[in-house]
Amino acid sequence: MEENRNMSSGRPLITCRDVDFGYENYDVVVGVSMTVEEGDYLCIVGENGSGKSTLMKGLLGLLKPTGGELTVEEDLRKTGIGYLPQQTAAQKDFPATVWEVVLSGCLSRRGIKPFYSRKEKAIARENMEKTGIYQMKDHCYRELSGGQQQRVLIARALCATSRLLILDEPITGLDPSAIQELYAMLKQLNRDGVAILMVSHDIRNVVSEAGKILHLKREVLFYGTAEEYKKSRVGREFLGGES
Repeated sequence: MEENRNMSSGRPLITCRDVDFGYENYDVVVGVSMTVEEGDYLCIVGENGSGKSTLMKGLLGLLKPTGGELTVEEDLRKTGIGYLPQQTAAQKDFPATVWEVVLSGCLSRRGIKPFYSRKEKAIARENMEKTGIYQMKDHCYRELSGGQQQRVLIARALCATSRLLILDEPITGLDPSAIQELYAMLKQLNRDGVAILMVSHDIRNVVSEAGKILHLKREVLFYGTAEEYKKSRVGREFLGGES
């Protein structure tokens, strides 16, 4: 594995030490060592079938490691991680208002209370304003464009936690202008202190957007800064293959 060790050292949120993840006695991902730190903007790249989705499920706690050690920062374990999965057709057609969708991100905060509190409603409003959708709060979610729907889902995810967002192929189905708007918003959220972890096939854009790259092909082929990735053997080969 190629690795650059001259990376920033913020407070660790998720740490993997030689972690394996898999299903039914077969490890799809093996020997992963990486750290997601406060303030990171980390993109996971690789070919189809390289284990990116499996690694993401493991980091979210949906899969238990079959080997190695996975550590999640204590506060993050309590509040959960803001997660933006790939949308299905049924989810895109969800018949609720923007306000209802975003506010549902506060469910873990609400607990067993029957109604959302004033504080939770304030959190929802703040995140809608951050993502530029507050003026759409009464619109029906399914009537929005793909880019607007992604903003709604990011606002919803931020209601769970403002510390770490995990996004799975967030630009799928978006037009070029919506893609650039999404990247601009993610960069601003990152500047505001939200750590970003994104799985993407949009390699040319992510190497200019992200601070760190993890290139996966069952094992980690590269883990380091985006600038070092561009100069690395695996980065040059992969970027060349994308042209």
